Amino acid sequence: MRDWPLAMPGPGWGGDYNPEQWPEDVWIDDIRLMRRAGVNLATVGVFSWALIEVAEGRFEFGWLDRVLDLLHDGGVRVDLATATAAPPPWLTARRPEVLPVRADGARLWPGSRQSYCPTSTVYRDKAVGLARRIAEHYRDHPALACWHVGNEYGCHVPRCYCDRCTVAFREWLRARYGDDLKALNEAWATAFWSQHYTSWSQVLTPRITPAFHNPGLLLDFDRFGSDALLALFRAERDALRDVTPDVPVTTNFMVMRGFSAVDYWSWAREVDFVSVDHYPTAEDPERHIELAFSADLARGLAGGRPWLLMEHAPSAVNWQPRNIAKRPGELRRNAFQHLARGADGTLFFQWRASRAGAERFHSAMVPHAGEDTKIFREVCRVGAEYRKLGELLGSAVDASVAMVFDWPSWWALQQPSLPTADLDYREHALALYRALWQAGITVDFVPPSAELSGYRLVLLPALHLVSDMDARRIDNYVLGGGHALVTCFSGIADERGQVRLGGYPGAFRDLLGVRTEEFFPLGAGERVTLDDGGTATVWTELLHPDGAEVLASYTDGALAGMPAVTRHARGSGLAWYLACGLDEAGLRRLLARVCGAARVWPAVPAPPGVEVVRRRAPDADVSWLTVINHTDRDARLPARGVDLLTGTEIRDEATVPAGGCVVIRETPAGAARAADRDRGRVNSRKEY
Repeated sequence: MRDWPLAMPGPGWGGDYNPEQWPEDVWIDDIRLMRRAGVNLATVGVFSWALIEVAEGRFEFGWLDRVLDLLHDGGVRVDLATATAAPPPWLTARRPEVLPVRADGARLWPGSRQSYCPTSTVYRDKAVGLARRIAEHYRDHPALACWHVGNEYGCHVPRCYCDRCTVAFREWLRARYGDDLKALNEAWATAFWSQHYTSWSQVLTPRITPAFHNPGLLLDFDRFGSDALLALFRAERDALRDVTPDVPVTTNFMVMRGFSAVDYWSWAREVDFVSVDHYPTAEDPERHIELAFSADLARGLAGGRPWLLMEHAPSAVNWQPRNIAKRPGELRRNAFQHLARGADGTLFFQWRASRAGAERFHSAMVPHAGEDTKIFREVCRVGAEYRKLGELLGSAVDASVAMVFDWPSWWALQQPSLPTADLDYREHALALYRALWQAGITVDFVPPSAELSGYRLVLLPALHLVSDMDARRIDNYVLGGGHALVTCFSGIADERGQVRLGGYPGAFRDLLGVRTEEFFPLGAGERVTLDDGGTATVWTELLHPDGAEVLASYTDGALAGMPAVTRHARGSGLAWYLACGLDEAGLRRLLARVCGAARVWPAVPAPPGVEVVRRRAPDADVSWLTVINHTDRDARLPARGVDLLTGTEIRDEATVPAGGCVVIRETPAGAARAADRDRGRVNSRKEY
């Protein structure tokens, strides 16, 4: 097996290609334009089941043969899909039991995509059979670079509640808890509301009920739902590996705002290389910061190894309330942001804009208006620039700060009957990340079980669920000299979702040297002031120091005079506690203080709004700075080396045009100084 698409000549550049939507004379023009744009990788066949298996057991590969031959002749490698993301009408009409069921019991009808239940044996058998036939047919095709299984698992149907899923859920629970219901009853605390089970037949999927569902059941159903989708992926992957063991297999994760259905830490171990989709919120003025967050999370899932951006939009999407076009230069900046943060390729959805169908107004590399367009000119520019950047392939991103990110904690914070509905897990983490991004500090994302000793600072935003083992690992990290910043609602519950008694923050009381006796969430729009000039919204708590030093207290509100931010010397390290929803300016001040204590610095000092990330060759004293200027003014920053995009030698200072990007191969002396300064940082190539 391989861990990267085969025979890639440089950074991957291209997109999702859907030739079946066009007559064959357009295909010839597509190859001409791909050559002009520097395309070297195309995803093909994602939604082609109905045109490959035209009737049950009857396959027509002729059209796809011609497409792959044309792409190969044009110098384009192919990420070939198993075509199973949308079952064909002949299957759903003949076997409607493959269709998924909502929590209200309604069955979802065909007519769009992902119209399948992940535990349906009928769908799985047909999908695996199709994947195997495609692999057998194209195993020796010279264009084949990698396999693309399914598409965006869980995007439209994150959970199915059908009778088959009920049976599968029980089987999953028995594997987790054993045949004895005692362990299940204990984990779910079924003594509450008379929910005690005496037979496995009484255990159901969490369809709509009169009041709040059992939190333990909801948490395990989320785990089951993620695992059920993963099992479906594995079935197709294993069929591909049987036929083509040397061709890498991936699927596109949705590491982006608004999607939480899948625990990608468990999925990342199952792909040969990580690939992700990312679509920013167009109306967010700081969407480039959220993009950086998602890209760093993708790199974390990849264990620091190169990853592929499988999909992003050249300009507007078609599914947001207001689909706003990207500004001139934004396509290029987005591409270089992903490349800077560890991607070794960036692809778009899609190559040519559809003239019909649900995504006809989604932007594409070749817009409806054709090649004489802002989008296509920018695509061609980046394609030409990528051809100069092959030396970056396989390099790793420097980071001395880790952020613990946990999907089960995210699921738990989406449940009902919590202290507040306003504590959004991902947005809470993003607020911390934003302060670090503004300071020029690069972040690795890690799971709660990660080895932390190589990091100078670890952030734990709202890590609500934590096992005893992971809590001890974090405590030992600080005892050994590490620095940790923990935020509100962390450590409250164990992995079952059961509250730890004795005072909050539960598992982290000793680490932080504090005890909270009661949560005091704030009302909608309510704001309180801190004595260091900061303000807090959403969350406060009645906190008592128990060895910790108070850094900031409330000056007004119900908790006037009580601590809001603390610091605790623990062994050789420091543990900071942020017990409130601090405003953006307050977070910047706090993170500056925390980073200073932990000896964490930016890669290079840069003006506000200028993003700088360092990549380093794993086995050589070579490093590169990628600099993206998100402002409307030229920016200058200290650097020495060669600008790979222009060939210009940079002696002491680099100038980055307004809205522009540069990639600098640093001089060995400069790279050595950076290494000396960052000595002790983590080797970011990790297995979790």
